[in-house]
Amino acid sequence: MFTRITESGGRRYLQIVESFRNEAGKPRLRVVANLGRVDGMKDGQLDALIRGLSRAAGRVEPEKAEITYEAARSYGDVFALHELWKDLGFDHALGRALRSGKRKVDVEALVRAMVFNRLCDPTSKLGCLRWLETVAMPAMPDTVTHQHLLRAMDALMDHADTVEGALAKQIRPLVDRDLAVVFYDLTTVRIHGDGDVADDLRAFGMNKETGGIARQFVLGVVQTADGLPLMHTVHPGNIGETKTLQGMLKTVLQRFPVQRVILVADRGLLSLENIDELTALADQDDRKLEFILAVPARRYADLVETFQGLAFDEDGLAESSFAGHRLIVAHDPVRAADQSDRRRARIAELEAQAEKMVAKLDAQDGGQTARGRRASDRGAYSRFTRAVAEAEMTRFLKADLQADRFSWSVDEDAVARAELFDGKLALLTNAPDLTPTATVTRYKSLADIERGFRVLKSDIEIAPVHHRLPDRIRAHALICFLALVLYRVMRMRLKAKGHDASPRTALDMLARIHRHEARIADRKLDGLTTPTPEQLDLFDTLNLPKPA
Repeated sequence: MFTRITESGGRRYLQIVESFRNEAGKPRLRVVANLGRVDGMKDGQLDALIRGLSRAAGRVEPEKAEITYEAARSYGDVFALHELWKDLGFDHALGRALRSGKRKVDVEALVRAMVFNRLCDPTSKLGCLRWLETVAMPAMPDTVTHQHLLRAMDALMDHADTVEGALAKQIRPLVDRDLAVVFYDLTTVRIHGDGDVADDLRAFGMNKETGGIARQFVLGVVQTADGLPLMHTVHPGNIGETKTLQGMLKTVLQRFPVQRVILVADRGLLSLENIDELTALADQDDRKLEFILAVPARRYADLVETFQGLAFDEDGLAESSFAGHRLIVAHDPVRAADQSDRRRARIAELEAQAEKMVAKLDAQDGGQTARGRRASDRGAYSRFTRAVAEAEMTRFLKADLQADRFSWSVDEDAVARAELFDGKLALLTNAPDLTPTATVTRYKSLADIERGFRVLKSDIEIAPVHHRLPDRIRAHALICFLALVLYRVMRMRLKAKGHDASPRTALDMLARIHRHEARIADRKLDGLTTPTPEQLDLFDTLNLPKPA
C-alpha cells in the first residue's frame, strides 16, 4: 500500500491505495481509505495523522524517535578510483587471474583497497586497515584483517605471471600498435631490516635518494611517450643497471605486439654488449627494435677525436658515428661556459689552498713559529690530495710525490679534453629516419619517467619498505605500480581536457564528498554530501560517472 494525492474540482485529497491483480492477472489499483482534503487540513492535523498511522503500524512516533548519526566516511575519492579501476578493466582482469575455489576472501577487492590506499593515504598494511575504517570503499568485504591483506599479497605472487599478463592486456589498447616509443629507467628503493632470508632482494648499493650506501632493491619502469606505465621490474639492490635491459625488452616485446619499438634509456644502461644484444633482438619476429641511448661519460675518452671534428649547425646539433651506429650530439654553449667556469673556479680554489700550505711551510723553514703542530711536506701532500679527491678533480690536479718539496701541477690537456665535452649531450641511435632534432626531443622526454619515480616516492610513498620476504617485496612493488598507472591515467585525462589540477589535488578535492548514515528508531538512512560544481566538473573531466 501507498499514499496518493488526487485532484478533483480544484481540491486535493489524500488517499491510501493498494495495488492488486484482477482475475485476468492484470495490475489494478483500489482506494483503501480517503483521509480527507490536504489543502483543507488545519495546522497540526497532518502531523496528528502521521502519528496515528505510526502507532497503528507499531512504530515509534516521529517526534519521540531517537536519531543517531554514524561517523561520516570519505567517499568521492575512492568512488572515482573504483570507477577508473573498472573502466580500465582491472576488476575483471584481476578477478579472473586470482580466481580460486580455495580462498574465502575476495583477493581482487583486497588488492584494490591496498592500491587505493597508496593514492589516498599511503601507510603500512596495518595503517591500511585503519584507513578503511574512514572511507566508504565500494564492493568491499564486511571484514578485513591484516592477515587477509598479507594473504592477498601472497596470492598476487602465486599468480604473478598471469596477473601481469592480464593487466598488460587491459593496457594494450592504449598503446599504438604501429609505433611505440618506450622509456626505461631504474631507481633504488630503500628498505628496512637487517636479517637475511633466502634469495633476498635486499642488498647494499648506492642509493639515488640518499646519495650514499643503503640497503635497497632496484625498481625498473617502462612507460610510453604519453606517460602511461606499461610494466615494471624488480631486481636486487646491488645489480648493475646494464644487466636489466635485455630481459626487460624481451618482456615488452612479448606482452605488447607493437610492430616498431623505439627504446629510450639513460646513459647508465649503455654498454657495447647491450648494443649487440639490442641488435640481435631487432632481427627477431620481423619487428623493428630501435633505440636511443645516451653515451655514458666513461665512454667519452673514445670520442675525443670525433668531438674535435664536429661541426654544429645553428641549432647546436651535429651527427657522426660511433660503434657502428648514428651519433647525435647536441651542444648548449651557455651550459658549456657555465660548466667550464665552475671547473676553473674549483681548480683555482684548490690551488689557493695549496699556496697557503706552501706559505706555511716556507714560514717554518725561515725560522718562524706556528701555533700547534708543525706542518710537513708529507702532511701537506696528504691534505691536498684528500681535498682534490673530495672535489673530484684528480684528473686535473696532480701532486708531485717524487719532489723533495711540496708541489703540484695542473694538467691543462685534461682540462681541455673535459671542456671539449662541456654542454654536450651524446646520443647513440640506430633509427634511420629520426632527425637529430627528433632524436634529442625523444631523449629529453625521458625526464617524465623521473617525475614518475618522484610520484612513487612522494605521493605513493613506495619507500621505505618494511617487508622481509622477496615475494612480499615484489607484491608491494606491484601494488605501487598499479597505483602509478591509475595516477598517470588520471593525469592524462586531466591534461587532455585542459584541467590544471594534478591527480593528487583532484583526489583531495573529491575526498570531501562524504557518505553519511543516520538511524531514526529502526529505520536506517544514508546519503551523500552534495557535490560542488568543481567536484562534478572533475568527474566529467575524468570521464567517470558521478556518485548517486
